[in-house]
Amino acid sequence: MIGWLAALSRGLNRLAAGVAILLILYMFGHIILEIVLRLFGHSTFILDEYIGYAVAAMTFLGLPYVLEKNGLIRVALVLDRLPKKWHWPLELLIAITSFGAFAWLSLFWWKNVVRSYQRGITSDTLAETPLWIPEGIVLLGLWLLCFTLVVRSFQLVTERSRHTHPTQ
Repeated sequence: MIGWLAALSRGLNRLAAGVAILLILYMFGHIILEIVLRLFGHSTFILDEYIGYAVAAMTFLGLPYVLEKNGLIRVALVLDRLPKKWHWPLELLIAITSFGAFAWLSLFWWKNVVRSYQRGITSDTLAETPLWIPEGIVLLGLWLLCFTLVVRSFQLVTERSRHTHPTQ
């Protein structure tokens, strides 16, 4: 079961990372388009707004993949000083605590997305973007991060014997 959840998590994280990469390409294209248009005295008038949405979406959609690949900055000051057998309990504590923090944040973010949708809140710009769309993408990234942390916690518990043997 853990293997299946890990595979699902990896697949979803890769998909989200792919979307984050596409958002980087979108931002590049939009900025180039804006530069060219401004050379001729025109503009899309939505550059700042949509680049902001893309940066937020890219950040939160990319976080789960980076976590999965151990690419997040970790302060190993304590971990490096502990015996190897204590690494997994500390990492488990960190994963559970992080899950709690991001789950709590996503609960409030969910309420915000629902409120934006129900009230039909739009941006105060020319585009009048329904705010639940970019907020919802950030929420999706938060949920993926929470799922990745849960899977990581399960993996740490089930694979703890690998961490407690000094020969491995």
